[in-house]
Amino acid sequence: LKFTPARDPTPLECRLRQLPCSGKKARAGAMIAAALTLALATAGGRLAEAVKVEPALRGALEANVTRLNATTFAHLGGAHAQAPCQCTPSSPSWAKCARVEPACVFIDLGAADGNSFNAFLTGAYGPLQNCPSGKWMAFLVEANPRFNAPLAGEQAKWKQAVHVMSSTAAFACEGTTTFYLDTTNHAQNYWGSSMSPNHVDAKSSGLQAVVVNLMNLNRLLLEQTIPADWVMVKMDIEGAEWDVVPCLAKSDAASLIDRLYMEKHPGDLTLFGTTQADMDLAETSLKQRGIDIPQYYSDTL
Repeated sequence: LKFTPARDPTPLECRLRQLPCSGKKARAGAMIAAALTLALATAGGRLAEAVKVEPALRGALEANVTRLNATTFAHLGGAHAQAPCQCTPSSPSWAKCARVEPACVFIDLGAADGNSFNAFLTGAYGPLQNCPSGKWMAFLVEANPRFNAPLAGEQAKWKQAVHVMSSTAAFACEGTTTFYLDTTNHAQNYWGSSMSPNHVDAKSSGLQAVVVNLMNLNRLLLEQTIPADWVMVKMDIEGAEWDVVPCLAKSDAASLIDRLYMEKHPGDLTLFGTTQADMDLAETSLKQRGIDIPQYYSDTL
Protein backbone atom coordinates (compact mmCIF):
# COMPACT_ATOMS: atom_id res chain seq x y z
CA LEU A 1 0.00 0.00 0.00
CA LYS A 2 1.10 3.55 -0.73
CA PHE A 3 0.15 6.34 1.64
CA THR A 4 -0.34 9.94 0.57
CA PRO A 5 0.90 12.54 3.10
CA ALA A 6 -1.42 15.27 4.29
CA ARG A 7 -1.57 18.20 1.88
CA ASP A 8 -3.57 21.29 1.05
CA PRO A 9 -6.59 20.73 -1.21
CA THR A 10 -6.01 21.44 -4.88
CA PRO A 11 -8.07 24.17 -6.56
CA LEU A 12 -10.13 21.56 -8.36
CA GLU A 13 -10.86 19.76 -5.09
CA CYS A 14 -11.97 23.08 -3.60
CA ARG A 15 -14.58 23.41 -6.32
CA LEU A 16 -15.74 19.79 -6.48
CA ARG A 17 -15.72 19.13 -2.73
CA GLN A 18 -16.85 22.62 -1.76
CA LEU A 19 -13.75 23.21 0.32
CA PRO A 20 -12.80 26.75 1.33
CA CYS A 21 -10.38 28.43 -1.06
CA SER A 22 -9.72 32.02 -1.91
CA GLY A 23 -7.84 34.30 -4.26
CA LYS A 24 -5.94 32.85 -7.20
CA LYS A 25 -6.53 29.25 -6.07
CA ALA A 26 -10.28 29.75 -6.04
CA ARG A 27 -10.28 31.27 -9.53
CA ALA A 28 -8.01 28.51 -10.89
CA GLY A 29 -10.23 25.83 -9.40
CA ALA A 30 -13.35 27.45 -10.82
CA MET A 31 -11.76 27.72 -14.24
CA ILE A 32 -10.72 24.07 -14.33
CA ALA A 33 -14.08 22.85 -13.07
CA ALA A 34 -15.91 25.05 -15.57
CA ALA A 35 -13.74 23.69 -18.37
CA LEU A 36 -14.58 20.14 -17.37
CA THR A 37 -18.28 20.90 -17.30
CA LEU A 38 -18.03 22.65 -20.64
CA ALA A 39 -16.23 19.70 -22.19
CA LEU A 40 -18.89 17.26 -21.00
CA ALA A 41 -21.69 19.47 -22.26
CA THR A 42 -19.99 19.93 -25.61
CA ALA A 43 -19.92 16.16 -26.07
CA GLY A 44 -23.70 16.21 -25.72
CA GLY A 45 -24.15 19.06 -28.20
CA ARG A 46 -25.31 21.53 -25.54
CA LEU A 47 -22.50 24.09 -25.56
CA ALA A 48 -24.81 27.12 -25.52
CA GLU A 49 -26.57 26.23 -22.28
CA ALA A 50 -23.82 24.05 -20.84
CA VAL A 51 -22.59 26.21 -18.00
CA LYS A 52 -22.47 29.84 -17.01
CA VAL A 53 -18.92 30.91 -17.68
CA GLU A 54 -17.49 34.40 -17.43
CA PRO A 55 -17.38 35.95 -20.92
CA ALA A 56 -13.67 36.61 -20.52
CA LEU A 57 -13.05 32.91 -19.92
CA ARG A 58 -15.44 31.38 -22.47
CA GLY A 59 -13.24 32.02 -25.50
CA ALA A 60 -10.18 30.49 -23.87
CA LEU A 61 -12.17 27.49 -22.67
CA GLU A 62 -13.72 26.85 -26.07
CA ALA A 63 -10.32 27.11 -27.74
CA ASN A 64 -8.78 24.57 -25.39
CA VAL A 65 -11.69 22.26 -24.63
CA THR A 66 -10.41 19.55 -26.98
CA ARG A 67 -7.32 19.29 -24.81
CA LEU A 68 -9.39 17.97 -21.93
CA ASN A 69 -8.95 14.29 -22.64
CA ALA A 70 -9.54 11.12 -20.69
CA THR A 71 -6.37 11.65 -18.67
CA THR A 72 -7.95 14.68 -16.99
CA PHE A 73 -11.06 12.79 -16.02
CA ALA A 74 -9.03 9.85 -14.75
CA HIS A 75 -7.66 12.12 -12.03
CA LEU A 76 -11.15 12.74 -10.71
CA GLY A 77 -11.30 9.41 -8.94
CA GLY A 78 -10.33 6.60 -11.29
CA ALA A 79 -12.73 7.17 -14.18
CA HIS A 80 -11.95 5.08 -17.24
CA ALA A 81 -10.02 6.81 -19.99
CA GLN A 82 -11.61 6.91 -23.42
CA ALA A 83 -10.76 4.10 -25.83
CA PRO A 84 -9.02 5.23 -29.04
CA CYS A 85 -11.21 2.93 -31.18
CA GLN A 86 -13.83 0.20 -30.87
CA CYS A 87 -13.54 -3.58 -30.77
CA THR A 88 -13.07 -5.01 -34.27
CA PRO A 89 -13.50 -8.82 -34.17
CA SER A 90 -13.24 -9.20 -37.96
CA SER A 91 -13.22 -7.35 -41.26
CA PRO A 92 -13.85 -8.39 -44.89
CA SER A 93 -10.66 -6.54 -45.80
CA TRP A 94 -8.52 -8.99 -43.85
CA ALA A 95 -6.96 -11.84 -45.82
CA LYS A 96 -6.51 -15.33 -44.38
CA CYS A 97 -2.95 -16.61 -44.07
CA ALA A 98 -1.92 -18.45 -47.25
CA ARG A 99 1.01 -20.29 -45.66
CA VAL A 100 0.78 -24.07 -45.92
CA GLU A 101 3.65 -25.44 -43.81
CA PRO A 102 2.79 -25.38 -40.08
CA ALA A 103 5.06 -24.01 -37.37
CA CYS A 104 5.18 -22.81 -33.80
CA VAL A 105 4.07 -19.19 -33.69
CA PHE A 106 5.06 -17.10 -30.67
CA ILE A 107 3.10 -13.83 -30.47
CA ASP A 108 4.67 -11.64 -27.81
CA LEU A 109 2.42 -8.76 -26.79
CA GLY A 110 4.49 -6.51 -24.54
CA ALA A 111 7.79 -7.77 -25.90
CA ALA A 112 10.00 -5.22 -24.08
CA ASP A 113 13.61 -5.79 -25.16
CA GLY A 114 12.95 -9.34 -26.32
CA ASN A 115 13.47 -11.06 -22.97
CA SER A 116 10.37 -13.26 -23.24
CA PHE A 117 11.27 -14.11 -26.82
CA ASN A 118 14.71 -15.23 -25.69
CA ALA A 119 13.04 -17.36 -23.01
CA PHE A 120 10.94 -18.89 -25.80
CA LEU A 121 14.13 -19.75 -27.68
CA THR A 122 15.50 -21.62 -24.65
CA GLY A 123 12.36 -23.73 -24.32
CA ALA A 124 10.62 -21.86 -21.50
CA TYR A 125 7.35 -22.01 -23.44
CA GLY A 126 7.92 -25.56 -24.67
CA PRO A 127 10.68 -27.45 -26.54
CA LEU A 128 11.20 -26.02 -30.00
CA GLN A 129 12.06 -29.45 -31.39
CA ASN A 130 8.40 -30.35 -30.94
CA CYS A 131 7.23 -27.56 -33.25
CA PRO A 132 5.25 -28.63 -36.33
CA SER A 133 7.66 -29.17 -39.22
CA GLY A 134 10.44 -28.31 -36.75
CA LYS A 135 9.98 -24.62 -37.55
CA TRP A 136 9.00 -21.52 -35.59
CA MET A 137 8.34 -17.82 -36.07
CA ALA A 138 7.75 -14.93 -33.69
CA PHE A 139 5.87 -11.64 -33.70
CA LEU A 140 7.22 -9.12 -31.19
CA VAL A 141 4.86 -6.24 -30.39
CA GLU A 142 6.01 -3.44 -28.10
CA ALA A 143 4.70 0.10 -27.59
CA ASN A 144 7.54 1.62 -25.56
CA PRO A 145 10.00 3.30 -27.99
CA ARG A 146 12.76 2.65 -25.46
CA PHE A 147 12.92 -0.89 -26.85
CA ASN A 148 12.96 -0.07 -30.57
CA ALA A 149 16.71 -0.64 -30.93
CA PRO A 150 17.01 -4.00 -29.12
CA LEU A 151 14.00 -5.36 -30.99
CA ALA A 152 15.49 -4.23 -34.29
CA GLY A 153 18.57 -6.20 -33.28
CA GLU A 154 16.47 -9.35 -32.79
CA GLN A 155 14.91 -8.93 -36.19
CA ALA A 156 18.29 -8.43 -37.84
CA LYS A 157 19.62 -11.54 -36.10
CA TRP A 158 16.75 -13.88 -36.96
CA LYS A 159 15.77 -12.43 -40.36
CA GLN A 160 12.46 -13.79 -41.68
CA ALA A 161 11.68 -15.78 -38.54
CA VAL A 162 11.08 -12.68 -36.41
CA HIS A 163 8.62 -9.90 -37.18
CA VAL A 164 8.86 -6.78 -35.03
CA MET A 165 6.19 -4.16 -34.46
CA SER A 166 7.96 -1.38 -32.57
CA SER A 167 6.23 1.65 -31.07
CA THR A 168 3.02 -0.35 -31.47
CA ALA A 169 0.51 -1.25 -28.77
CA ALA A 170 -1.43 -4.52 -28.91
CA PHE A 171 -5.15 -3.83 -28.81
CA ALA A 172 -8.54 -4.82 -30.20
CA CYS A 173 -8.63 -2.35 -33.10
CA GLU A 174 -6.30 -0.25 -35.22
CA GLY A 175 -5.25 3.39 -35.26
CA THR A 176 -3.07 5.40 -32.92
CA THR A 177 -3.19 6.04 -29.19
CA THR A 178 -1.57 7.89 -26.33
CA PHE A 179 0.80 5.60 -24.46
CA TYR A 180 2.05 6.44 -20.96
CA LEU A 181 5.65 5.59 -20.11
CA ASP A 182 7.00 4.06 -16.94
CA THR A 183 10.30 5.85 -16.37
CA THR A 184 11.00 4.71 -12.81
CA ASN A 185 11.07 0.88 -12.66
CA HIS A 186 14.52 0.36 -14.13
CA ALA A 187 15.10 -3.06 -12.56
CA GLN A 188 11.77 -4.35 -13.92
CA ASN A 189 12.37 -3.18 -17.51
CA TYR A 190 9.93 -0.26 -17.12
CA TRP A 191 7.09 -2.74 -16.79
CA GLY A 192 4.39 -0.21 -15.87
CA SER A 193 4.10 1.53 -19.24
CA SER A 194 0.43 1.46 -20.25
CA MET A 195 -2.31 2.77 -22.50
CA SER A 196 -4.20 3.73 -19.35
CA PRO A 197 -3.44 6.95 -17.44
CA ASN A 198 -4.78 5.16 -14.35
CA HIS A 199 -1.74 2.89 -14.11
CA VAL A 200 0.11 3.58 -10.87
CA ASP A 201 3.53 3.49 -12.53
CA ALA A 202 2.42 5.83 -15.31
CA LYS A 203 1.18 8.24 -12.66
CA SER A 204 4.37 8.02 -10.62
CA SER A 205 6.29 8.79 -13.81
CA GLY A 206 4.33 11.99 -14.30
CA LEU A 207 2.12 10.67 -17.13
CA GLN A 208 4.88 11.09 -19.70
CA ALA A 209 3.17 10.17 -22.96
CA VAL A 210 4.02 9.30 -26.55
CA VAL A 211 1.77 8.52 -29.51
CA VAL A 212 2.07 4.97 -30.86
CA ASN A 213 0.35 2.78 -33.42
CA LEU A 214 -2.26 0.16 -32.53
CA MET A 215 -2.36 -3.39 -33.87
CA ASN A 216 -5.40 -5.65 -33.75
CA LEU A 217 -4.61 -9.11 -32.36
CA ASN A 218 -7.61 -10.56 -34.19
CA ARG A 219 -6.21 -9.45 -37.53
CA LEU A 220 -2.72 -10.68 -36.75
CA LEU A 221 -4.06 -14.13 -35.93
CA LEU A 222 -6.13 -14.38 -39.10
CA GLU A 223 -3.46 -13.10 -41.45
CA GLN A 224 -0.38 -14.76 -39.94
CA THR A 225 -1.43 -18.14 -38.51
CA ILE A 226 -3.10 -21.31 -39.80
CA PRO A 227 -5.05 -24.04 -37.96
CA ALA A 228 -2.13 -26.49 -38.17
CA ASP A 229 0.20 -24.11 -36.29
CA TRP A 230 0.91 -24.30 -32.56
CA VAL A 231 0.09 -20.70 -31.59
CA MET A 232 1.19 -19.18 -28.29
CA VAL A 233 0.15 -15.67 -27.30
CA LYS A 234 2.01 -14.06 -24.42
CA MET A 235 -0.01 -11.07 -23.24
CA ASP A 236 1.56 -8.72 -20.70
CA ILE A 237 0.10 -5.38 -21.74
CA GLU A 238 -0.56 -3.58 -18.45
CA GLY A 239 -4.32 -3.54 -18.37
CA ALA A 240 -5.16 -3.60 -22.07
CA GLU A 241 -6.01 -7.30 -21.67
CA TRP A 242 -9.33 -6.11 -20.21
CA ASP A 243 -10.17 -4.78 -23.67
CA VAL A 244 -8.32 -7.24 -25.92
CA VAL A 245 -9.61 -10.48 -24.42
CA PRO A 246 -13.38 -9.75 -24.57
CA CYS A 247 -12.95 -8.61 -28.17
CA LEU A 248 -10.88 -11.71 -28.93
CA ALA A 249 -13.71 -13.87 -27.60
CA LYS A 250 -16.00 -12.32 -30.25
CA SER A 251 -13.63 -13.21 -33.08
CA ASP A 252 -13.48 -16.45 -35.06
CA ALA A 253 -9.71 -15.92 -35.23
CA ALA A 254 -9.45 -16.73 -31.51
CA SER A 255 -9.77 -20.43 -32.36
CA LEU A 256 -6.32 -20.26 -33.97
CA ILE A 257 -4.74 -19.83 -30.50
CA ASP A 258 -3.58 -22.93 -28.64
CA ARG A 259 -2.25 -21.32 -25.47
CA LEU A 260 -2.72 -17.85 -23.99
CA TYR A 261 -0.22 -16.69 -21.37
CA MET A 262 -2.00 -13.68 -19.91
CA GLU A 263 -0.80 -11.60 -17.00
CA LYS A 264 -3.76 -9.92 -15.33
CA HIS A 265 -3.66 -6.35 -14.05
CA PRO A 266 -6.21 -4.24 -12.13
CA GLY A 267 -9.56 -3.88 -13.85
CA ASP A 268 -9.62 -0.08 -13.58
CA LEU A 269 -7.11 0.01 -16.45
CA THR A 270 -9.77 -0.93 -18.99
CA LEU A 271 -10.56 1.62 -21.70
CA PHE A 272 -13.74 -0.11 -22.89
CA GLY A 273 -15.27 -0.20 -19.41
CA THR A 274 -15.03 -3.99 -19.20
CA THR A 275 -16.42 -5.45 -15.98
CA GLN A 276 -15.16 -8.49 -14.10
CA ALA A 277 -18.25 -10.38 -15.29
CA ASP A 278 -17.41 -9.45 -18.90
CA MET A 279 -13.86 -10.68 -18.47
CA ASP A 280 -14.91 -13.92 -16.81
CA LEU A 281 -17.37 -14.62 -19.60
CA ALA A 282 -14.73 -13.95 -22.25
CA GLU A 283 -12.20 -16.28 -20.60
CA THR A 284 -14.81 -19.01 -20.25
CA SER A 285 -15.71 -18.66 -23.93
CA LEU A 286 -12.07 -18.94 -24.99
CA LYS A 287 -11.50 -22.00 -22.84
CA GLN A 288 -14.59 -23.66 -24.27
CA ARG A 289 -13.05 -23.22 -27.70
CA GLY A 290 -10.02 -25.22 -26.64
CA ILE A 291 -7.63 -22.44 -25.67
CA ASP A 292 -5.41 -23.27 -22.72
CA ILE A 293 -5.06 -20.27 -20.35
CA PRO A 294 -2.60 -21.17 -17.57
CA GLN A 295 -1.71 -18.92 -14.65
CA TYR A 296 1.02 -16.56 -15.81
CA TYR A 297 3.23 -13.90 -14.26
CA SER A 298 6.44 -12.26 -15.45
CA ASP A 299 9.04 -10.64 -13.21
CA THR A 300 9.67 -8.04 -15.90
CA LEU A 301 7.77 -8.13 -19.21
